[in-house]
Amino acid sequence: MSELNLKEQVRNEYIRCTQDYSHAIRKYCKVEHPIEGIIPFNLYPFQDKTLQQLVQHRFNIILKSRQMGISTLVASYALMNMLFKDNYKVLVIATTQDVAKNLVHKVKVMYQKLPSWLKTKVVDNNKLELSFENGSVIKATSSSPTAGRSEALSLLIIDEAAFVDSMEEIWTSAKLTLATGGDAILLSTPNGVGNIFHTLWAQADEGVNSEGLDPFNPIKLNWDLHPDRDQKWRDQQTQDLGARKASQECDCDFLTSGHTVVEGEALKWYGENMIKDPIETRGELRDFWIWKRVDYTHDYIVSADVARGDGGDDSAIEVIDVTTMEQVAEWIGQVPPRTLGQMAVAIATEYNSALLVIENKNIGYDAVQEAIDTGYSNLYYTYRSDNYVDPAKHIAKNYDLKQKKDMVPGFTTTTANRPMIINKVERIFEQRELKMYSKRLHNQLLVFVWLRGKAQARPGRKDDAVMAIGIALFIKDTALKMKQLGLGITEKALNHVQKKVYTPQRMNNDYWTMKDPRGNTISTKWLL
Repeated sequence: MSELNLKEQVRNEYIRCTQDYSHAIRKYCKVEHPIEGIIPFNLYPFQDKTLQQLVQHRFNIILKSRQMGISTLVASYALMNMLFKDNYKVLVIATTQDVAKNLVHKVKVMYQKLPSWLKTKVVDNNKLELSFENGSVIKATSSSPTAGRSEALSLLIIDEAAFVDSMEEIWTSAKLTLATGGDAILLSTPNGVGNIFHTLWAQADEGVNSEGLDPFNPIKLNWDLHPDRDQKWRDQQTQDLGARKASQECDCDFLTSGHTVVEGEALKWYGENMIKDPIETRGELRDFWIWKRVDYTHDYIVSADVARGDGGDDSAIEVIDVTTMEQVAEWIGQVPPRTLGQMAVAIATEYNSALLVIENKNIGYDAVQEAIDTGYSNLYYTYRSDNYVDPAKHIAKNYDLKQKKDMVPGFTTTTANRPMIINKVERIFEQRELKMYSKRLHNQLLVFVWLRGKAQARPGRKDDAVMAIGIALFIKDTALKMKQLGLGITEKALNHVQKKVYTPQRMNNDYWTMKDPRGNTISTKWLL
């Protein structure tokens, strides 16, 4: 073969590689295998199909099972662009700098094994960066809030995006850069719902634009797409990792992944079987939802979690039927604490003079004081010497003999009782003991997760309704125990769990009117 023919063949092959990344990767890219060493990157059919989508779409979001070779595929795609396009800038962000550096390392290994005619001159090669003479470069960085900011960016890669700290801030910064023409690949196993990766995936699945950018192209890669895996392999993952971790790593299911306080399967069951629209909504914003009207032969607990009413947090009021273990009403919104106190009293009065439990920490006491000022007689009191509820301690310390001077109005959440409240929420919902109907509460439970050992809402999300229902369930369970022991939690709560029988005299009352401290009659209907 003449030298001229050889050069022509090389030229033709180079042109083909620039036009067909799949051909170039299959024929010339090599990867590190943990057992077999350096081997050719022979694309599986699902990897080849994924590669074609990366080429066709500017923005791709990949929901994947573990060990599918997708990070390696994305590294090969980045390398092809760096070789065949001048000034192609790639930024890799991951959970840690080491993880991001690992993807850059994959690019380096592939580059080193390429034939010389495919290579270009290397200008810089260090642990975090590889740059070429044609101006193309790939850099690795950690997940700081400003990591997505760049003057010029051709491709943004965020690996394990569902687990990246400050992901919301990173994406907010990155959108400004990408708006000038850059591409983005977000890839991850799922990590529950409510995080920005889940939000972007849901938007992509619905074909919704991401705030001015083109819609993401969603790519879902379940474990069974891999030709070397079968049900036996999947069962082994459950044995090795545990059911929850295996579901997160293998099944591409947002709901059963993550670290939700309430097990994902239980939340999925509620979403499919219990959530329904209210039969009535009230208020200017229609934010007071009612599923069941009052039954005067039943007992109720009204629980209020109080926020300032002028910020990002909401206040929440939950009403449960103690007799049927059922959520019957709910209000979520923003009003001043005093107004919330009036609303809570009005709702408790309507629901058969329910036991009214108002969280009294910080500004919550303003709402408690309003309930006191209106003269509401069935307000929950906490014992001053023990800011948590424990029937055994009540018996041992003769708390049934205490007077209100020994008590604090409202419920005090403390470091001692908060874990018990969380445990109550977890157990009640996982055992499907409460009939929960609210989509708002369900959505909060979906983002109520374990973060650094504490149960709380994901950053930027809310848990006001969760805490309100948790306090109600905690008080309800303890109240029943106290009744069985012949003791009461508060002076008025002695009769709380006894059946109240409807009488015409009660019917003559207007549940939305009450006396203020001066004895004047006031109406609270305007609140709802």
